[in-house]
Amino acid sequence: MRKLGVALLILLGVWAGLCTLAYAAMRQPPDKFGRTMARVPMVMAMVVPFETLWLRARAGHLAVGDPAPDFELPGKDLTAPVRLSSFRGKQPVVLIFGSYT
Repeated sequence: MRKLGVALLILLGVWAGLCTLAYAAMRQPPDKFGRTMARVPMVMAMVVPFETLWLRARAGHLAVGDPAPDFELPGKDLTAPVRLSSFRGKQPVVLIFGSYT
């Protein structure tokens, strides 16, 4: 019985370590996270609670009324990038986030 308890504690420690590593990877920028996840075997998806960790890691820290974080996207003509901060104080900007899936 004692060996079973020790084995369960070891498995719990390994699982906690895997969850911690997955959470740390999810806190990285998307390109780094993608490179990391490309090397992770799919079996991990059955062991680690990815959705729960993902929702916590990517929740963000914005509150209602906070200014939007600055970002850069390709322009319509793809020649020059457009930064959100370039519009600050000059004209209104509407950000629409959605999904086509």
